[in-house]
Amino acid sequence: MPDRTHIRTACQTDAPSLGRGLAELAEQAAAGTPDSCGATATAVLAEESSGAAAADRTTAATHPDLSALVSVQMRAGEGPILAALDTGRPAGADDLLHDDRWPRYRARALDAGVRSTATLPFVCDGLTVTISVYGLRPGPLKKAAQGATELLGDLATESMARDRLYRAALVQVDQLDTALRTRPVVDQACGIVMYVLGCDADQAFDLLRRFSQRTNNKLAELAETVVRTRGRGLEKELIAFGRSAAPGRGRPASGPDRDLPG
Repeated sequence: MPDRTHIRTACQTDAPSLGRGLAELAEQAAAGTPDSCGATATAVLAEESSGAAAADRTTAATHPDLSALVSVQMRAGEGPILAALDTGRPAGADDLLHDDRWPRYRARALDAGVRSTATLPFVCDGLTVTISVYGLRPGPLKKAAQGATELLGDLATESMARDRLYRAALVQVDQLDTALRTRPVVDQACGIVMYVLGCDADQAFDLLRRFSQRTNNKLAELAETVVRTRGRGLEKELIAFGRSAAPGRGRPASGPDRDLPG
């Protein structure tokens, strides 16, 4: 049975990527499950789970033939992995030679010499991880996998979910830092737009935001350009865009182009 301390350390060291964590998970699942010839591990985010068959998921396998078994399930929309994802419970077959629930998966598995299979699902903070173990002989792999592999999956999924949330928090902090650093230049750009279009601050910011989306530029980069050039070269585009994008009350003036500030 894998050592609990080793499992936790292996999954947390240096905040490993999801792919690396899954590879470690598959290796340990194969080693810790009696009569297993190998294992695969997959990860699915909560927003992907509704389209389980088509979702782009991260997968790791201890052998290329086993990776192909994951792929055929995703293409065919059938198999123990999808069954485990759909029900939230372990799924598998003690002998694929006499189990016809998943015909396309069964054919590929038997062609690879796999006779038994078991998949365990684990869920934590919007991340669903599955561990699948495979056997060359018929037998109750599901029961064997629910020992060491169940402990392994719980710890690894918790660790990977925590790492994912940590990385997401770092991205948010970076975005907030960028927003704080670029706020002054955005405010200056809004002032120039307000002068050119005769609109208020909210309208100027909204126009810059939509103009950046239309031109596929970041708002901060567009604001820097407006400030650096004092709006010169963009005034006609801004005025034309402002006329079409600001309907109703408070619409920017539609008179002749105004002179730009110094």
